[in-house]
Amino acid sequence: MKTAIEPAAVASTTRRMKAVVVHGPGDLRIDERDRPVPGAGEVLLALEWGGICGSDIAYWKKGASGTAALAHPLVLGHEFAGRVAALGDGVTGLSEGQPVTVHPAQLVGDSTLPDRIAGRTNLYPRVRYFGSAAFDPHTDGGFSEYRTVPASQIRPLPDGVDTEQGALAEPLAVALHAVGRVPELRGRTVLVNGCGPIGSLVVAAARHRGAGTIIAADLAASSLQVARAMGADETRDLSAGDGLPEDVDVVFEASGAPAALGPVLRATARGGTLVQVGNLPGTAVPAALGDLVTREITWIGSYRFVEEIDDALRALRDGLGVSALITHRFPLERAEEALAVAADPASGSSKVMLRLTAGT
Repeated sequence: MKTAIEPAAVASTTRRMKAVVVHGPGDLRIDERDRPVPGAGEVLLALEWGGICGSDIAYWKKGASGTAALAHPLVLGHEFAGRVAALGDGVTGLSEGQPVTVHPAQLVGDSTLPDRIAGRTNLYPRVRYFGSAAFDPHTDGGFSEYRTVPASQIRPLPDGVDTEQGALAEPLAVALHAVGRVPELRGRTVLVNGCGPIGSLVVAAARHRGAGTIIAADLAASSLQVARAMGADETRDLSAGDGLPEDVDVVFEASGAPAALGPVLRATARGGTLVQVGNLPGTAVPAALGDLVTREITWIGSYRFVEEIDDALRALRDGLGVSALITHRFPLERAEEALAVAADPASGSSKVMLRLTAGT
């Protein structure tokens, strides 16, 4: 359903909007705020869909995500899409009503990356990310009815890709970046350990990049069902006693659980490659890592993405399906319930979506 666009109305800051704001641990509110007005080089978006991520849950439950802690209220959300509502001065190439998503990262400062990582802007020393408390002032996210965005961060949606799919371009970009850390996947056997939303998207990305047999492993049968729908050929239910396969060429570890590292390294073939997609704790934890040496495994990290959001949009245009990932949809006014469902392993949820147009 298209959001009504009111170009003549956005010129006044007296117009109000609703936003999903975390004020502290366990303190989530639907606040009313002034509707923003786009400045020079900015675009005002009328937002339609947002996807809940683990960082949104962490800010809500703990008041922090990783090392980023709340110092002030924060609008959640870095996975979102909507339509252009108004253009600031100097913005060209976009039109009102056009469906778009956003690249949520903005580089801060004028650092120069060393030649060895030239172009890998995901490794830039200082990056503002929508819906993040890493900086003070914080960078508000997009779980609101309207948001202004620098035009450089706008990504138009291709024909045939709606705004609900467009809101998933960001996590799909994370998965495509992870898959891209392996130079060639075509025809190779792949294991994905951990089949939450990112793991299941890694399954889809590996299939899109021509992987041969894809095996998915998780503790939850519901997650494995999603992974199979996203392209896995075989699943292993670890809670039912299924073991991980042996001697797998390429393994993607997407659970982020330190206890999984030993079994996952053992599942990786001698001389094979393990890509770490799931975020590991920033504190000391026990983990069995001996096989990393004795099996001469190449262990690669994967962090966010560079410009793979453009690849994600092309993949969606070309038929990579993400609808099986979406298990729940909630209106903006029920955001806390949506977060609770996304955080509850017993809910059977995968990707939980928020309809950001209030009252619909």
